[in-house]
Amino acid sequence: MDDKTVLSRINELVDEEHVLRRQLSEGEISSDEEHARLKDLEESLDQCWDLLRRRRAARDAGQDPDAEKAHSIGEVEGYIQ
Repeated sequence: MDDKTVLSRINELVDEEHVLRRQLSEGEISSDEEHARLKDLEESLDQCWDLLRRRRAARDAGQDPDAEKAHSIGEVEGYIQ
């Protein structure tokens, strides 16, 4: 997955987040439905941002960014801040 594809996926996830918030405000979905889906979206966004950062770091270090693959959501969410 190249940088352009990762950024496109990030934009799709952000757009979906906006739709969820609109649906909640218009009463189309419940708060529980919104929270459950938002959790999934946030995890996917974290995964995408992590991959993009690692690709950029590899490129800056003179390495092949295409060698970087997405880490699992569990791994990304388990990083110590």
